Amino acid sequence: MKIARLIGILSLLLQQEQLTAAQLAEHFEVSPRTIYRDIEALCQAGIPLTTAQGRGGGLAIMSGYKIDRTLLSTADMQAILAGLRSLDSCSGTNRYQQLMAKLAPEGTSLLAADQSFLINLASWDKAALAPKLELLHSAIAEGRQAAFIYCGPGGETERLIEPYKLLFQWAGWYVWGWCSLRLDWRLFKLSRMLDLHLAGCFEPLPAPAPDLRTEKVFPPVLQVRALFQPQCKWRLLDDYGPDSFEPLPDGRLLFRFGFTDKESLLGWLLTFGGDVELLEPAELRQELWRLAADICQIYSEI
Repeated sequence: MKIARLIGILSLLLQQEQLTAAQLAEHFEVSPRTIYRDIEALCQAGIPLTTAQGRGGGLAIMSGYKIDRTLLSTADMQAILAGLRSLDSCSGTNRYQQLMAKLAPEGTSLLAADQSFLINLASWDKAALAPKLELLHSAIAEGRQAAFIYCGPGGETERLIEPYKLLFQWAGWYVWGWCSLRLDWRLFKLSRMLDLHLAGCFEPLPAPAPDLRTEKVFPPVLQVRALFQPQCKWRLLDDYGPDSFEPLPDGRLLFRFGFTDKESLLGWLLTFGGDVELLEPAELRQELWRLAADICQIYSEI
């Protein structure tokens, strides 16, 4: 919608000193001609925009201009508030609620209105999550390295990274940065980070955006077929969604999905006890049997 794009253009120009029409056109996926019409509309609305021609030129908002908050409707403000509340849910503070109070027009009950969206981005262990988020946010803002012990499938390793982004993905918090151990860009899950602390300074460089495609982060190495009992349906819906299985005439559920590694697959299957039968890969049926036998041995004296 045009009004959303106009507000978006205004927001970008308020955040950055100068942008070209080509940059704005690429960002909003429209033509430069459309951007020029939008700029004209903003000028007619009383936004003081300036243009500079030639090399290094572009569009800018006149120095000292402040946005009139009435440009944002109540619905716009409530949408922003829902997002800010979600950040407070994991930060351990109410700083974002306080920020919204500064944005809200005077004399309104906006902050108490519309509680239909309640978004909580905290993990079950919020007490450990909030300090990590605060420390990593500071590291990114100040150009400081972060050092920690990382717990992964291969054991524990000492890591030193240059952090660039915090992101919430796959129901968990991650940090994206340059890893000095792997000499590559990596995602690290905050819940697996121990003894996190700030280290030396670094000069931030342009960072590539993380490729968050599922097939990239979790490549499906193993194609799995399994039969589940009907009472497992809620688990399959929670873990992999309705497209991961199909009901059979006898009520059982035929599950098909790609897994990254056999350890994750076997561990997940064992949580279902006798309510699942692995069909493929056939070579893992014997390995699953051995795991079950080991469990029986542990509890054989009971």
